[in-house]
Amino acid sequence: QVQLVESGGGLVQAGGSLRLSCAASGRTFSSYDMDWFRQAPGKEREFVAAIRWTGGSTYYADSVKGRFTITSDRAKNTAYLQMNSLKPEDTAVYYCAADPRYFGDLRGSPYDYWGQGTQVTVSS
Repeated sequence: QVQLVESGGGLVQAGGSLRLSCAASGRTFSSYDMDWFRQAPGKEREFVAAIRWTGGSTYYADSVKGRFTITSDRAKNTAYLQMNSLKPEDTAVYYCAADPRYFGDLRGSPYDYWGQGTQVTVSS
Protein backbone atom coordinates (compact mmCIF):
# COMPACT_ATOMS: atom_id res chain seq x y z
CA GLN A 1 0.00 0.00 0.00
CA VAL A 2 0.95 3.58 -0.60
CA GLN A 3 -0.04 6.58 1.46
CA LEU A 4 0.04 10.14 0.16
CA VAL A 5 -0.40 13.12 2.45
CA GLU A 6 -0.71 16.67 1.11
CA SER A 7 -0.07 19.84 3.04
CA GLY A 8 0.47 23.52 2.41
CA GLY A 9 -2.89 24.74 1.18
CA GLY A 10 -4.52 27.90 2.42
CA LEU A 11 -5.98 31.28 1.59
CA VAL A 12 -3.93 33.72 -0.45
CA GLN A 13 -4.59 36.90 -2.38
CA ALA A 14 -4.36 36.97 -6.15
CA GLY A 15 -0.74 37.30 -7.22
CA GLY A 16 0.49 35.48 -4.15
CA SER A 17 2.27 32.16 -3.74
CA LEU A 18 1.82 28.85 -1.98
CA ARG A 19 3.85 25.66 -1.86
CA LEU A 20 2.11 22.34 -1.58
CA SER A 21 3.83 19.18 -0.38
CA CYS A 22 2.94 15.55 -0.96
CA ALA A 23 4.68 13.06 1.32
CA ALA A 24 4.62 9.47 0.18
CA SER A 25 5.08 6.40 2.36
CA GLY A 26 4.38 2.72 2.37
CA ARG A 27 6.68 1.38 -0.32
CA THR A 28 9.55 2.43 -2.51
CA PHE A 29 8.71 4.82 -5.30
CA SER A 30 11.27 3.88 -7.86
CA SER A 31 8.51 2.94 -10.29
CA TYR A 32 6.03 5.67 -9.39
CA ASP A 33 5.82 9.14 -10.77
CA MET A 34 3.87 11.87 -9.01
CA ASP A 35 1.04 13.93 -10.38
CA TRP A 36 -0.93 16.85 -9.05
CA PHE A 37 -4.58 17.36 -9.89
CA ARG A 38 -7.17 19.85 -8.75
CA GLN A 39 -10.91 19.97 -8.58
CA ALA A 40 -13.02 23.07 -8.17
CA PRO A 41 -16.65 22.92 -7.01
CA GLY A 42 -18.92 21.76 -9.79
CA LYS A 43 -16.03 21.04 -12.14
CA GLU A 44 -14.26 17.92 -13.28
CA ARG A 45 -10.86 16.87 -12.08
CA GLU A 46 -8.10 18.78 -13.86
CA PHE A 47 -4.52 17.70 -14.36
CA VAL A 48 -2.02 20.27 -13.07
CA ALA A 49 1.54 18.92 -13.18
CA ALA A 50 3.57 15.71 -13.06
CA ILE A 51 7.15 14.72 -12.36
CA ARG A 52 9.18 11.58 -13.00
CA TRP A 53 10.97 10.32 -9.91
CA THR A 54 13.76 9.04 -12.15
CA GLY A 55 15.25 11.76 -14.29
CA GLY A 56 12.99 14.50 -12.98
CA SER A 57 11.26 15.34 -16.23
CA THR A 58 8.14 17.42 -15.77
CA TYR A 59 4.86 18.06 -17.52
CA TYR A 60 2.41 20.91 -16.95
CA ALA A 61 -1.09 21.86 -17.90
CA ASP A 62 -1.17 24.90 -20.14
CA SER A 63 -3.22 26.76 -17.53
CA VAL A 64 -0.36 26.70 -15.01
CA LYS A 65 2.71 26.64 -17.23
CA GLY A 66 5.14 29.38 -16.27
CA ARG A 67 3.47 29.93 -12.89
CA PHE A 68 3.68 26.55 -11.18
CA THR A 69 6.77 24.40 -10.64
CA ILE A 70 6.78 20.76 -9.61
CA THR A 71 9.84 19.31 -7.89
CA SER A 72 10.68 16.25 -5.89
CA ASP A 73 13.02 15.12 -3.16
CA ARG A 74 13.56 11.39 -3.47
CA ALA A 75 15.40 11.17 -0.17
CA LYS A 76 12.25 12.42 1.54
CA ASN A 77 9.79 10.71 -0.83
CA THR A 78 8.13 14.06 -1.20
CA ALA A 79 6.89 16.04 -4.17
CA TYR A 80 6.27 19.77 -4.12
CA LEU A 81 4.13 22.13 -6.13
CA GLN A 82 5.30 25.74 -5.99
CA MET A 83 2.47 27.98 -7.12
CA ASN A 84 3.25 31.58 -7.99
CA SER A 85 1.16 34.38 -9.48
CA LEU A 86 -1.96 32.69 -8.22
CA LYS A 87 -5.30 33.61 -9.75
CA PRO A 88 -8.84 33.22 -8.39
CA GLU A 89 -9.43 30.52 -10.99
CA ASP A 90 -6.73 28.44 -9.30
CA THR A 91 -9.08 27.99 -6.35
CA ALA A 92 -9.68 24.26 -5.88
CA VAL A 93 -8.88 21.24 -3.78
CA TYR A 94 -5.46 20.02 -4.86
CA TYR A 95 -4.61 16.32 -4.82
CA CYS A 96 -1.43 14.40 -5.40
CA ALA A 97 -1.74 11.03 -7.07
CA ALA A 98 0.50 8.15 -8.04
CA ASP A 99 0.12 5.14 -10.27
CA PRO A 100 2.84 3.35 -12.27
CA ARG A 101 0.44 3.09 -15.24
CA TYR A 102 -0.07 6.83 -15.71
CA PHE A 103 1.86 10.06 -16.03
CA GLY A 104 0.30 13.42 -16.70
CA ASP A 105 -3.03 11.86 -17.46
CA LEU A 106 -5.60 14.04 -19.21
CA ARG A 107 -8.28 11.38 -19.63
CA GLY A 108 -9.52 10.96 -16.07
CA SER A 109 -7.83 7.60 -15.63
CA PRO A 110 -8.28 5.85 -12.28
CA TYR A 111 -5.05 6.42 -10.39
CA ASP A 112 -4.55 3.85 -7.64
CA TYR A 113 -3.27 6.20 -4.95
CA TRP A 114 -4.56 9.61 -3.92
CA GLY A 115 -3.91 11.98 -1.09
CA GLN A 116 -6.71 13.45 0.99
CA GLY A 117 -6.53 16.81 -0.75
CA THR A 118 -5.64 20.30 0.41
CA GLN A 119 -7.77 23.39 -0.18
CA VAL A 120 -6.28 26.33 -2.05
CA THR A 121 -8.36 29.50 -2.09
CA VAL A 122 -7.25 32.57 -4.04
CA SER A 123 -9.12 35.78 -3.31
CA SER A 124 -9.42 38.58 -5.82
